[in-house]
Amino acid sequence: MQHRWDIFCTVIDNFGDIGVCWRLARQLASEHHQTVRLWVDDLNSFAAIAPAINPNISRQIVHDIEVCSWHKPFAAVESAEVVIEAFACELPDRYVIAMLQKNKPPVWINLEYLSAEPWVAQYHAVPSPHPRFPLIKTCFFPGFVAGTGGLLREKNLITQRQAFNASAEWEFLQRKDLPGREADELRMSLFCYDSVPIEKLIQILSQTKVPVLLIVPQGKVAEKIAAMLNPTSSQNNVSLKCGYLTVQVIPFMEQTDYDRLLWSCDVNFVRGEDSFVRAQWGSNPFIWNIYPQAEGVHWKKLHAFLDLYCSNMTIELAVAVREMWSCWNGIGEINHGVWMNFLSARESLKHHNDHWLKQLLKQNDLASSLVQFSMNQL
Repeated sequence: MQHRWDIFCTVIDNFGDIGVCWRLARQLASEHHQTVRLWVDDLNSFAAIAPAINPNISRQIVHDIEVCSWHKPFAAVESAEVVIEAFACELPDRYVIAMLQKNKPPVWINLEYLSAEPWVAQYHAVPSPHPRFPLIKTCFFPGFVAGTGGLLREKNLITQRQAFNASAEWEFLQRKDLPGREADELRMSLFCYDSVPIEKLIQILSQTKVPVLLIVPQGKVAEKIAAMLNPTSSQNNVSLKCGYLTVQVIPFMEQTDYDRLLWSCDVNFVRGEDSFVRAQWGSNPFIWNIYPQAEGVHWKKLHAFLDLYCSNMTIELAVAVREMWSCWNGIGEINHGVWMNFLSARESLKHHNDHWLKQLLKQNDLASSLVQFSMNQL
């Protein structure tokens, strides 16, 4: 049954929040045939991953989704039947009043951040009555285990991944103006926050006797690398060389193209939530840079995922993964030995990731879970 959905998103770290919301909106519209309106407070950042978005237009239709600029003062609109407050962003007061004016209160969902912490399943789908109004908000937790909302996964994603062979990869690289593979080359993508030990990684990669192509999107990290390797260069579409390392700086990609970049790389450095989940569907070895929080709160979340992810690994493989991930996130110092231990475990890790993917596929995907939950409430 078709219903109207409103998704509210505030862009905090440029791409993660809107990346999740845009994938969700598109899946709700294309696979579940829902009518979706997406409210976003930063259309400029949004346009970097969705080139069809015009940041100068306050209302536009893109991929059958109504995209609206969320700004103050908030205009009077009719509430949708399902309202998603992404990542605890607060709904405008005027919109809450519109919800109260409905004959039947809408299904109000707070889509929480992704976490592997054990308590998540306990609090998933727990209703929370509004302190003043006759409205109920439900906390909805994505997750990696039964009893959570699952992960975003389009219906044909795994089939597309399996069909991504050498010729499909070549076509993708040609279309995105990326160089073809060289003999014995290690190809990696790098998407991270600028708090990571990037200088140390660049030094290690340039000195390790393995040809490396490192693909980096434009931004602060690319600027930092460019300043290290060639201070006189521009970071836009530039190729930088240092020893065994070649750094290719690229514009941000539309999301489906970014998926293919992950599939075409031997190792992927990912960050936050959206790219982190997409790397898991790609099954190639990956290294996660978790969103930094004050007083090291994020480290607890990092270890919670590692406990789950590494549970069926050999001791040697688990040690290599934990050391590399920990050093990348500021727990310890990355060095040549830590990197080479991780790199030497690449084939074992690829095999492990194939099994990890099969385990994740036992869950319902997040969009389907949200639709099923909402239909049961309406």
